[in-house]
Order: sequence, then structure tokens, then C-alpha cells
Amino acid sequence: MQDLKVSIIQTNLFWEQVDKNLKQFNRIIRQIKEPTDLILMPEMFNTGFSINPGLCAETMDGISVTFLREKAAEKKAVIMATLLIREGDSFFNRLIAMYPDGHCATYDKRHLFRLSEEPKIFTGGKTKCIFQVNGWKILPMICYDLRFPVWSKNTWQNGSYEYDLLVYLANWPAIRSYLWKTLLPARAIENQACVVGVNRVGRDGHGTLHSGDSMMIDGKGLLLFYAEPGVQVIHTHTFSGQDLELYRESITVGMDWDRFTIDEKQ
Repeated sequence: MQDLKVSIIQTNLFWEQVDKNLKQFNRIIRQIKEPTDLILMPEMFNTGFSINPGLCAETMDGISVTFLREKAAEKKAVIMATLLIREGDSFFNRLIAMYPDGHCATYDKRHLFRLSEEPKIFTGGKTKCIFQVNGWKILPMICYDLRFPVWSKNTWQNGSYEYDLLVYLANWPAIRSYLWKTLLPARAIENQACVVGVNRVGRDGHGTLHSGDSMMIDGKGLLLFYAEPGVQVIHTHTFSGQDLELYRESITVGMDWDRFTIDEKQ
């Protein structure tokens, strides 16, 4: 495996103000001077975690997706972000992996947060998606998905792992940050995969505080980088493909994982 350079952006978001958020991320992305393979931004990067589709929903040819396409081409890197997408009469919290050549892959959030109105307004995704970046297989997840280990469970078959890097893009509240900081390393350990969690900071339109606590973790579950809480952080880390391979070869837990299937239709 080659190495993978991953850049994270931990920042505040302007509540339901697309223009301000796009201007902010345009400025921030330009601050990433070193070459990078993958740029990760918080959940609903263009609005904050809003469930107001009348104001915030866009189509796949809207201004925010166009912005991601332009920035991916400019940085020659894959950019991952989520936003509220409208398709017909349905709304999705959709993660978009935008590639430099202009094509994209998508994942719709599976687990909708029941303490909000998200399950009543949005449609949950039914399919896990694996994206490839620089030879790494990447499984993207969104915020509340972190609580459900079965959905993110890695598999091993004939010497090959289903994925190498697990990514969570979130608007995770500070009041439950202890769960965020506990579950991210747990996901790395149980799946023998690197993990990156990117979270916002600041208060949203409901007054909910977010502390950030963005993290980069290796396949052993060891912390590689921890973003200072409450402030904007832009950081690039190089994940070692060789280190991940050597660890998997020396600790062959994957060969003993239980096999199972998931009912993706519910």
C-alpha cells in the first residue's frame, strides 16, 4: 500500500448560510499548501446540521456540489463533505466524495438521529459504500453512524480487508464528546483500520455547543493527532500504508472475525 495524505478541517459553521460557509471553506482550503490526497470537512459543511429542507436542500447540480467540484480540481485532491440533498420528494443527508476529474461517489446517512426531527424529514441510506483514494479503500460514515458498530464492521476474505480507512464526518455535540472520543479508537481497534473523525466547533442555530475533538487514529487504535477543542484546526497527516500492512500481518485478528450479513433494507 502507498501512503495516504489526509487533511482535516475543524471549524465553526454559519447556521443555514450557504454563501458564508462556501466563502469560509474557499479561504480555508487555500491554506492547505502541502500536497494532499484527501480533504475532509464536517457534516453539512454548507449549512450546519439543519433539518430545514425548504431553505437548505440542494440538488446534485447545485451551488455546493459545484463548489466541491471546483475545489477538488484546484487542489488535485478528493474532497469529502456532506450536505442536504433533494431528489424528487425525498431528502438525504448525503456524503459526497468529489474527485479531481469531476466525478463523485456518494453515501447517504444510514442512521438518522432520533433526538431530532431527522428521521421524520430525511430518508435513510441503505447501502455501505467503499471509495478508493490512492490505493486505499475508504468507508465513509456520518455522525450518528458512529454509535452502530455492526454497520461499520470490517471484513476479511482471502487475505483482503474490505477497507483500510474509516471516516466519520460529524456535527457531534460537546455534551456527548466523551462518546466521540471513546468510540473512534474503538472502531479502529475492532476493525484493524485507520480512523479519522472530523467534527465542527461552535454553537449551531439551536444553541448546541460543539467542541470539535477531531481525531486521527492508526490501525492499532493509537492516537496520531488530536485537534485542540473549540478552535479552528487545519491539519494534514500522512498515514503509512506499510505500517498498516505490517500490523495486520503480525496481528491476524481479521482471520477470526465472525461472518454475518446485514439487512440493508430496513
